[in-house]
Amino acid sequence: MASYRLDRTQFKAQSATEAANHASYYKKLTWQERLRIANYLNSIAYDFPENNPPRLDRTKFRARSRK
Repeated sequence: MASYRLDRTQFKAQSATEAANHASYYKKLTWQERLRIANYLNSIAYDFPENNPPRLDRTKFRARSRK
């Protein structure tokens, strides 16, 4: 996983409303970039390597036909 550093020169003073408006930034990104960001955030939240997500344990699920 890449090590990211905080670039303190890229920040500016904002109100809470301005700081909470992230939609305009993310709407400008391509769907591939947004997917890459989501993958990175999931890897941080669930503590797994960014390019090696855990496999689904399929023994916990069972499929059956409905009558």
